[in-house]
Amino acid sequence: MKILDFRSDTLTKPTEEMRKVMYEAEVGDDVYGEDPTVRRLEERAAELLGHEDALFATSGTQGNQLAILSHCRPGDETIVEADAHIFLYEGGAPAALGGIQLRPVEGKNGRLSTLSVRRAVRDASDIHQPRTRLICVENTHNKAGGRVIPVESLRELYAFSRENGIRVHMDGARLFNAVVASGTSAKEFGQCVDSAQICLSKGLSAPIGSVLTGSKEFIAEARRWRKRLGGGMRQAGVIAAPGLYALDHMVERLAEDHEHAKMLAEYLNEIPGLHVDVEGVETNIILCDITDSGMTNEQFQQKLADYHIQASNFGEGIIRFVTHRHITREDVEEVYGRLLQLVQEGAPTLH
Repeated sequence: MKILDFRSDTLTKPTEEMRKVMYEAEVGDDVYGEDPTVRRLEERAAELLGHEDALFATSGTQGNQLAILSHCRPGDETIVEADAHIFLYEGGAPAALGGIQLRPVEGKNGRLSTLSVRRAVRDASDIHQPRTRLICVENTHNKAGGRVIPVESLRELYAFSRENGIRVHMDGARLFNAVVASGTSAKEFGQCVDSAQICLSKGLSAPIGSVLTGSKEFIAEARRWRKRLGGGMRQAGVIAAPGLYALDHMVERLAEDHEHAKMLAEYLNEIPGLHVDVEGVETNIILCDITDSGMTNEQFQQKLADYHIQASNFGEGIIRFVTHRHITREDVEEVYGRLLQLVQEGAPTLH
């Protein structure tokens, strides 16, 4: 029986075309700025976001941390949405690496309101308080179930930041899912932030890497931080090449993942004991509430494993399913059939 793996879109493997461009990549020493393939990738990413320059990073977490370290100084504070990846899943890196404090603010569907941010901004004249130096937004928002943060919301927040001398960074790990789902261009999103990090290794299917974009001055500082953190790479063109291919050839197909996610959400909602907010499934992430199944997350995952299905524990009562290039329409239909069988063949607590 085929294993159907919905744990993450990070599971995607490079296409044959990507492997070919890796083999043929023109390379040089990137620490000297002499790898032409890396430079083409950086220039392409900067062009897409409408920013002056860009920097190739090994991962989304590294890209986000380079941004925070470059925008802030020790003792500064960064505002983040309470369920942001930067806050929950990046190992406390801002504090560990830069002495930078994160201030989580509750959002709605991953979206920070300008009012809530305004209330969280510190009084710069009060020596007892840290300076609010940066606001981080996440698009799409992972913990909110892949929700798109609309460009109108970002414009309003960015206007507020301009008025108050605060910078805005976007964790755009799945930005191109937001682009495809909303019809808003990457450049329109890019014009609402000072810097952005985009992942190449999720739905875009490249094997490694992210790109950080921003002004030339900002990227120069980020490049210094990348070196400090051991992120300077030599003949990196071999891993930059599939990322460049991904930006040019893999964005539009994300619509298939979104279609399959909506289909899966509808199927899951038909299974007794499972609940999905189908209307809230905007991209490729589905949050399935298993509370009424009577199982713990671990018990439910074991039942899934018995039927060769894998999904992620996403907090008490929530199992996350993520669609990606290796999940077909037929796979989604197969999952529905297996879950029905699971119910019928004796998950006694699933009713």
